Amino acid sequence: MSESERLRRWRLVLGGEAEASLGGLAGPAQEMDQALAALYEAPGSGGAKSRDRVGGRGGSSPSVARWLGDIRKYFPSSVVQVMQRDALERLNLRDMLLQPEMLNAVQPDVHLVAQLISLSRVIPANTKETARLVVRRVVEELLRKLEEPMRSAITGALDRSQRNRRPRHAEIDWHRTIRANLRHWQPEHRTIVPQQLIGYGRKARRPQREVVLCIDQSGSMANSVVYSSIFGAVMASLPAVSTQLVVFDTAVVDMTEQLDDPVELLFGVQLGGGTDINGAVGYCQSIIREPRNTILVLISDLYEGGVEAGLLSRAAALVESGVQFVTLLALSDEGAPAYDRGLATKLAALGVPSFACTPEAFPGLMAAAIRREDIAAWAAGQGLTTSR
Repeated sequence: MSESERLRRWRLVLGGEAEASLGGLAGPAQEMDQALAALYEAPGSGGAKSRDRVGGRGGSSPSVARWLGDIRKYFPSSVVQVMQRDALERLNLRDMLLQPEMLNAVQPDVHLVAQLISLSRVIPANTKETARLVVRRVVEELLRKLEEPMRSAITGALDRSQRNRRPRHAEIDWHRTIRANLRHWQPEHRTIVPQQLIGYGRKARRPQREVVLCIDQSGSMANSVVYSSIFGAVMASLPAVSTQLVVFDTAVVDMTEQLDDPVELLFGVQLGGGTDINGAVGYCQSIIREPRNTILVLISDLYEGGVEAGLLSRAAALVESGVQFVTLLALSDEGAPAYDRGLATKLAALGVPSFACTPEAFPGLMAAAIRREDIAAWAAGQGLTTSR
């Protein structure tokens, strides 16, 4: 790296206060500096005092839209997402999400979806359709990324150990059948004549597993709500798994009927408010039909606003009845979450492991639960710290 390039980079890092010692910038570098200064040197942003030359930081819609375009032009996608989140927090630009031109300019991601969900009750009518399109773009992107791993993990974990030696055509396990009949290869016909068909076991009339997702919709769990809704929609589309999704604050809302449309489901969530985990787990307890066939996943930071003793009593009863009960302190990629360590420890003592989980690890978690593995041991093997 040349000396001039090194000085240019330091100048961009240190901002306008370093201009006297490191010199000014020109061309694209100056425009990058202006975009950074508009965010990190603006009044009220926590940075240095903004200077008059900074462009794109004004309160008008065209100015903010231009700034959003600038950062997408000069910075990679991962950096753009960080800067957009910083703009919302540092400059209090939540109003920009209420204007169609802003939503068209912003780069959609999970954090933006969380913001739109939290504002869904106040978004003006002329912006709602744009907001839905933005949310749908993110949902479709997440589905492309997460659907196949989720499907593969769950279908691979389902019990197919019982083989059917007289299968119907739809029940034939072709991979095992071919391997078992390789010695019957007919070179002249270039085919295998199977002497033995191997099929999957007869499908049970009832779903092999019932899954209940119980999601804390307090503001701190916003990203977890987005990912949970996506995974819930994927699982709901699998015939071998019966999935129910419940969201809660101080009230409990069963959103199972909306699982076929994750976008509508997300706009039905009301982020914020208090937290009554005991009440939510009580509702989930009431809808569980076959405890020994049920996986209950509570997604919450465990800051209980309800009756803690009641929650612990319910958790003990659920575990005793045979329910696989797991608490995810977060389902997101934001790193270690803040949570009530005391309550997590008490739940772990009852046989309810508690740990944060990334979206990438969640399919593996559900597969382990379906196989009835020790979830605490599984989490430890994945490097996911559990409360004990």
